[in-house]
Amino acid sequence: MTGPQVIVLATPLFLLLIGLEAWAGFARNRNTYRLNDALNSIGLGIVSQVIGVFSALLTLGVYVFVFNHAALWVLPANAVWVWAAGLVFYDFCYYWHHRFGHTVALFWAAHVVHHQSEDYNLSTALRQTSSGWLGGWLFYLPMAALGVPPLVFGVVALVDLLYQFWVHTQQIGKLGWFDRWFCAPSNHRVHHAVNDKYLDKNYGGIFIVWDRLFGSYAEEDDAEACVYGARGPLRSWNPLWANLHNYADMATDAWRAKAWADKLRVGFMHPGWRPADVAARWPKPAFDIGQVERYDPPMSRAAQACAVAAFLGLIGATALFLWNAHRMTLAEQVAGAALVLAGAWVVGWLSERPARSAASVFSR
Repeated sequence: MTGPQVIVLATPLFLLLIGLEAWAGFARNRNTYRLNDALNSIGLGIVSQVIGVFSALLTLGVYVFVFNHAALWVLPANAVWVWAAGLVFYDFCYYWHHRFGHTVALFWAAHVVHHQSEDYNLSTALRQTSSGWLGGWLFYLPMAALGVPPLVFGVVALVDLLYQFWVHTQQIGKLGWFDRWFCAPSNHRVHHAVNDKYLDKNYGGIFIVWDRLFGSYAEEDDAEACVYGARGPLRSWNPLWANLHNYADMATDAWRAKAWADKLRVGFMHPGWRPADVAARWPKPAFDIGQVERYDPPMSRAAQACAVAAFLGLIGATALFLWNAHRMTLAEQVAGAALVLAGAWVVGWLSERPARSAASVFSR
């Protein structure tokens, strides 16, 4: 069974758990969902999975190449200890991948997609980047060099990803000793917050102990509520722009910078760094957490109904595509992917239509 097929089989469970979380939030008078945000977070996850059909050829291909030609030894894929050690090793590599994703602009441009939601719930977990493959594979090559078989690598990567789904919730509080060793909802809420005291903390995927070892841990403070999102807000439901806007901002700053050194540094400095001459001529307002306002354009009931209908069609088309992608020709894959991407764009477009114009469109 392929990775995309596993995701297809897991999707009903994801949606069921999202529904249960939303129900629990309403029942406890702690609703954490908005329709537009949830539809588009899941839509970005769909886009990521579709792009993954093509990018896996690079990421897994490079891993297999290094394993076949540069591995110091070959670990046995039938040994339980290799699988257990492989999972811990993967999570260690993921920690550094994730940390660089917050501290180096080029990697942040990919990872920011996951942090764009200004809500925090299980749908946020599915909000994934489509460009992480551009450099993310670099962080896992030590596993190949030390002989972790590609099968073990692929499975533990999927396990690590699936584990992180449940921690994206506000409905589960602190869990005592568990929070001290494992990534859990409390310390991952910190990770998604833009508060000064929480910023760039808690990178662990399964094990939070990496953060304790390398000085990036912060505990959730009951006296300071987490504010979610990114310090450079997206303010759009367009899934293509969500994936590209940070790259566009970096390219613009690099183009405007006079010094060649600054043009190159734009991609490798901390996110938010800008050449002095560019920042002086084209200043951006400083981040003020007191001025944070969620992007929430009004939707008419007609627009909501059509967005949900388009979303359900998108789920069905994506499941069909991912289940059969390995049997398709390249041309069929490209055509299927284009259809799914167009569907995600339509859901985003419907989600930001002004109520009056949306009603007039759907009443024709």
